[in-house]
Amino acid sequence: MNILIIGSGGREHTLAWKLKQSALCDQLFIAPGNAGTALVGSNIPLAATDFEGLTAFCLANKIDMLVVGPEDPLVKGIYDYFKANPLTAAIHVIGPSKEAARLEGSKAYAKAFMDRHHIPTAAYREFDTTNFNEGVNYIKSHSLPIVLKADGLAAGKGVIICASHEEALVEFEQMIQQSKFGESSKRVVIEQFLEGIELSMFVLTDGKNYVLLPEAKDYKRIGTGDKGLNTGGMGAVSPIPFVDDAFLQKVVKTIIEPTVKGLLEEKLEYKGIVFVGLINVKGEPMVIEYNCRLGDPETEVIIPRIENDLVEIFLATSQQRLHEIIIKTSPMAAVTVVAVSGGYPNEYVTGKEIIGLNEAALSGTIVFHSGTKQEGAKVLTNGGRVLAVTSTGTSITEAATQSNQVLKKIDFDGIYFRDDIGYEFK
Repeated sequence: MNILIIGSGGREHTLAWKLKQSALCDQLFIAPGNAGTALVGSNIPLAATDFEGLTAFCLANKIDMLVVGPEDPLVKGIYDYFKANPLTAAIHVIGPSKEAARLEGSKAYAKAFMDRHHIPTAAYREFDTTNFNEGVNYIKSHSLPIVLKADGLAAGKGVIICASHEEALVEFEQMIQQSKFGESSKRVVIEQFLEGIELSMFVLTDGKNYVLLPEAKDYKRIGTGDKGLNTGGMGAVSPIPFVDDAFLQKVVKTIIEPTVKGLLEEKLEYKGIVFVGLINVKGEPMVIEYNCRLGDPETEVIIPRIENDLVEIFLATSQQRLHEIIIKTSPMAAVTVVAVSGGYPNEYVTGKEIIGLNEAALSGTIVFHSGTKQEGAKVLTNGGRVLAVTSTGTSITEAATQSNQVLKKIDFDGIYFRDDIGYEFK
């Protein structure tokens, strides 16, 4: 099969690395890709939302499968675009329809879906310009802390946890009246704050059947000890020690099965990943959010633990045959540590040469590229999150130690990474 992956981050490099291992994969392309994806496939200079250009490329190169990495093209309807065109309708598109992708594209839509299907989540209200004053009064009487979420996509920056009513009122006004996150915060969801340990579950569904992929926990804060500003993710671990059979069965019964059943009942076309962001509140799982694709950097720890042929799994997804698939998961632990540009998640400079990549290639360790580009013989930084170094081991501690050791062999001007990923499980 000829396969095209859409995206340019660590998630896409990981998918390319895994898909290329399949005997079913003939030619592999990545649009637009990065310096890492170029090592396993051919990069194509097309934007993830250039549907017209992607269609032309697929037809010219006889693409059989389209794997969509990021959320933006999914929320904008790439699945529907390809399926509506008789020339591309037969291509296996891995990802949900535009309507189903609203589970990530709109926090209010996702909350209403959870309500309809009795899926445990935090209590909430939604507000916009039409009931702004009502929202102000709601905040004033709300218990602390208060969680404010921009309804739409905000590049991972649309969630604010406020410690005081004054702070919440300022943020609420900036989000709705001053468009702090653009159109995404024209509507704001105000949520009850939940205290517990967050984790990520990944469900692959064909719209009727589903399989569970390995779980993961990512680390959003920039600083050691999970402190400081929120980021796109500084690292991840898999498996999670407290996710035992009893907890997993609660997740399946109260969240996974009602979600998949809800998609089917509401006739939402969904052939792809449902990322369920959970929080473990005193042993009870509750949903924080849905995403309609794999997470990053969680992809970098869960995909290396999957022993199945990924092309076979995706093909079964497209053909609604997931009931035939049994996921085989490695018992080894995996830990990803992300190296970022100096200044991230605020302003940072790109174009810095990365050295030590060849020396970093150790047994049991993979260096996935996130924000990189090739310029002649040099690999340069090209984003805030630059590299995701994944190691496996018999324990989280062993894998984390290996990733940290490998990162010490890599250097670029301003490099920073957390050396405590998985700290609470060591």
